[in-house]
Amino acid sequence: MTILLRTSRDLPSDAQWRHWLAVTESDVSGLESSRKLPRLAHGLEAAFEACRETWWDLARRLGRTPTAELSHSVACGAFGSDFGLMLAWDLIARELAALPETHLMVCDDPWAFRQLASRPGVDAGTPPPLRGMEAKRALRGFAARGKLAARLIASVLKTRRFKPAIPQGSRVLLVYGHPGSRTDGFDVYFGTLMRELPALKRLLHCDCPPARAAELAADGRTASLHGWGSVLFALSMPFQAWRPTAEEVSGEFGWLIRRAAARENGGGGPAMNAWQMHCQRRFLERVKPAAVCWPWENHAWERDLCRAARSLGVRSLGYQHTVIGPHQINYSVRANVDGLVSIPDVVIPDGPAYRDELIAWGMPAERLVVAGAWRLPPVSGGRYEASAPVFVPLSAIPAIARMQVEAGRQIARSGRRVLVKLHPMYPLDFAEEANLERTETGITGHPALSAVIAATGTSSLEGLLLGLPTFRLLPDDRLAVDILPAGIKAVAVTPDELPQALADTPPPPPLSYADLLAAPDMDAWKSLLFGDMHPAADQQGTVLGQ
Repeated sequence: MTILLRTSRDLPSDAQWRHWLAVTESDVSGLESSRKLPRLAHGLEAAFEACRETWWDLARRLGRTPTAELSHSVACGAFGSDFGLMLAWDLIARELAALPETHLMVCDDPWAFRQLASRPGVDAGTPPPLRGMEAKRALRGFAARGKLAARLIASVLKTRRFKPAIPQGSRVLLVYGHPGSRTDGFDVYFGTLMRELPALKRLLHCDCPPARAAELAADGRTASLHGWGSVLFALSMPFQAWRPTAEEVSGEFGWLIRRAAARENGGGGPAMNAWQMHCQRRFLERVKPAAVCWPWENHAWERDLCRAARSLGVRSLGYQHTVIGPHQINYSVRANVDGLVSIPDVVIPDGPAYRDELIAWGMPAERLVVAGAWRLPPVSGGRYEASAPVFVPLSAIPAIARMQVEAGRQIARSGRRVLVKLHPMYPLDFAEEANLERTETGITGHPALSAVIAATGTSSLEGLLLGLPTFRLLPDDRLAVDILPAGIKAVAVTPDELPQALADTPPPPPLSYADLLAAPDMDAWKSLLFGDMHPAADQQGTVLGQ
């Protein structure tokens, strides 16, 4: 036996093992940091990437069963699910179990513990209690979905009055309710497209609260998707859940599937997916828009939207609005149980690099039309200055954002000025101190910077475009999603490795914006939305691998 699997309350003596590692959200307060497995964060990221095929295969199998369409795990979304992270821990355990040295693996998660305990070479102690945790999550989920039902009923009643803003046959942008969008024709996801094409209408995703929808609907061109929802369907929310079959939870990765379902059903995520799908289908059936375009990320609700639009003859246009890196495997056609059937008629990459990424992951080239980046305008190098501040753009993930703040704090205490930029939709409160301060200015608004310490999000790409030493901070208990295209890397470091890397890393040559992204092409957008640029696929779509 080369792995001692224990909970944090049942640790063996130090003499029995060489190094320790701890599964996400396990208590490590009783362990010496000096004996942590070296380069664990790097190993965890490598294991996640090695599990890509496994996650795709499981997703396609799970996706054939009822209710699977409600799951973030089945959609292979690294931001919305930690299922891939659990696969990575399982792979690490198998690899360590094949080594001669004994390692201590701490796991306080009842499902993950049982998964790891099933592997050869693992000496497992007493597992964490399971039944009580399952019951607690089930009750909490039912209560959360009941509360959601009441909120959705109110949302329907408050937003119905905006429906006339989108008449029959409209061309529609379906967008999230971003706080930066406005009523003057500017939308965070589509820039000034509504201003350039006045006939466009805007439909707000169900994530947008009624009060915010009312603000944006003041333009007379915006409505809320909630307005097409049924109050009777909202009453079903407490019962909307992902329910894997008995066969699925008894296979090789059964404990991890059981865990994913328990965690997702412990909140309102699956129910919210069901509501989004319900509202968008009713919208398509009643309005029959000529075209609908949205910020495409190949999530579960988007796949349902593609199927529904195709069945009604509505042109579906998925705008690849942000960035795609090696961890965002949800973008691949291989994540879809029905292949191209649930992919938009046309996918619109924001530049050549990301077009190539999509092709590499199974998207037919003829299905792609590069029309430019609304969210990442052209930037140029020449912003580096050794004495300038260090820029720390915080992640949307709270645990990672806190890690970034603490890394920035240590740099500030060494005498360097550090500017911390909060995430616009997920702000994190933290205490400022000498040399450590908040900034509301984005990375491109500073005349000069000396380095960028990112973790997730687009700032690592922007830092490299500006020619700045750019670091991607790695946690050792979860994934910092890499958004950089193939062949482009920020310096991946842990907080402990960061000070030396800061001292040793010179400014890189600025990346060429034109090699990665494209400026918005209004002729292409107009043709896609209003003209004769028809999808290459027929109205039945194409199923890959069937």
